[in-house]
Order: sequence, then C-alpha cells, then structure tokens
Amino acid sequence: MPAEPVAARIETALRNARGRLDPYWWLVAPLLIVTIGLYLLPLGNILVLSVTDPKPGLDNYERLVTAAGPVKVLMTTLRICAVTTAISIVLGFCVAFAMAHAGDRHQRILLVGVLVPLWISVLVRAFSWLVLLRDQGPVNDWLMRGGLIDEPLALVRNELGVVIGMVHYLIPYAVLPIFAVMRGIDQRLLFASRSLGAGPATTFLKVYLPLTLPGVFAAMVIVFVFGLGFYVTPAILGGGRVVMLAESVSVAILQTVRWGFGAAQSVVLLVLTLVLIGIMGKTVGLKKGFG
Repeated sequence: MPAEPVAARIETALRNARGRLDPYWWLVAPLLIVTIGLYLLPLGNILVLSVTDPKPGLDNYERLVTAAGPVKVLMTTLRICAVTTAISIVLGFCVAFAMAHAGDRHQRILLVGVLVPLWISVLVRAFSWLVLLRDQGPVNDWLMRGGLIDEPLALVRNELGVVIGMVHYLIPYAVLPIFAVMRGIDQRLLFASRSLGAGPATTFLKVYLPLTLPGVFAAMVIVFVFGLGFYVTPAILGGGRVVMLAESVSVAILQTVRWGFGAAQSVVLLVLTLVLIGIMGKTVGLKKGFG
C-alpha cells in the first residue's frame, strides 16, 4: 500500500475525531448540568455578593485584613490547620509504614481500621471526644486516680480539644496517600542500598524517606485543605472559645446577617483551597495526590 494514501487516511480520521463529540460525554451531561446549576452558579453569586453587599467595592475584603476580629479568626484557622496537619502527617506516616510492611492479613486489618472511622459521623465523633475529655470525663478521671494530676486538665473548650478532634478525623486522609506511594517504592533500591554497606537507618533516611516525599506532600495538602473547612468539630470541642473561618462564615450569614462579609470570607476560603490544590497539582500531580 502506498505511504501517501495511508498518511492521508490517518489525517482524515484524526480530523473527524476532533470534530465529533465523544458519545460517552452524554452519560455525564446530566451531572455536568447539575454541577453548573447547583454549584458553580451559587459560587458566582457569592463572588458578586462579596463585592456588592452592603455597597459596591472591596470594603468586605479590606475589613478581613484590617479588623482585629477577622484577622484573629484567620490566624487561628491557619495555626490550628498547621498543627493538625503536622501531627496527622507524623501519625499517618507511622500507620502507613506499618501497613506497607505488614503481611497481607494484617495489612487488610489495618486498612479496615483506617477506613472505618470515615463511616462514622463527624458529629458523633466530636461528642464522643467531648465526653472523654471533659473535666469529669474518663481521661481526667484516669489521670487523677493514677496520681499523675491533682486537678482536671482543660482538654476541651480550647484549641487543644479542637486539635485532638481534628487529628482523629483527618488521620485517614494522611495515611492513604502516603500508603499509596510506599506501596509503589521499588524494593530493589533498598536492597541495593543495603548491599552497598548502608545501615537500616541510613537506608531509611537517604533512600526510603525521600521516595515517600510525594505522598507526604500530597497528604499535607489534603489534610490542610480539609482542615480549613472544619465547622462541627471546632464548634463542639472549642465551646465557642475557638472560632475558625467556617464557623465565622456561618455566624456572619445566619446570625449577624452580613451576607457580603460572609461571602468575602467564603471567597478567601475557596481561594486558599484552590491555591493549595494547584500547588499539589504542579508538584505531585492530582492523580497521585488523590490516589
């Protein structure tokens, strides 16, 4: 068969493929319509509200960065998310390491142990921690009976309680990306390191740990992004003394009826989330980051 007609046929086929809509898109068309109608349009409305209510301009955004109250809420949110992310990553790395090196049976048990908490309502978990950590709760009771403390520790209605509740919720989101990366590590690299005279600690620090960094970074972004939107856990375990950005949005819209200011806070929350996801996409890749 002559080469020129074949090339012409391929070019014609590609041109036709580009000009024709893949029929599989019709399967997702209803979902796209619902997404645009119920998600993107309200988001656009929030953007408009943030610069038009109560009057056109950037007053709401100016207040976010100049007024003491909103700045404190933003700093509290970022601080709690950073502490929660750091603790979740350390604990999640240990759990993922155990899962990656356990036998098949123990690996399945550990995986179920990581996934089961995701099926329990965040409200139930927050109230459970409130019962455990209150002044007359089991934790303080055990510490006092053991002679470790003389009076109950303040474990709830402060940032400590919020961090404990958030870490418990977010650890699975730290474990899964790290575990996915650990499973893909070529074990021959570790054997090569050991065969060249490196000890277990050196092999772990100079070979294994660097190979896990993409998973660690993806887990950091995911945990931090989830933490930014936490509402129930800070409201219950913070007892009104620890206000994060999501709760501040709720107060602005539902209680003080400042729609424009609440919308501006929502936009800031959305922009922070998109920036972090964008950084993850550029560095680790969205596919690897989300497993």
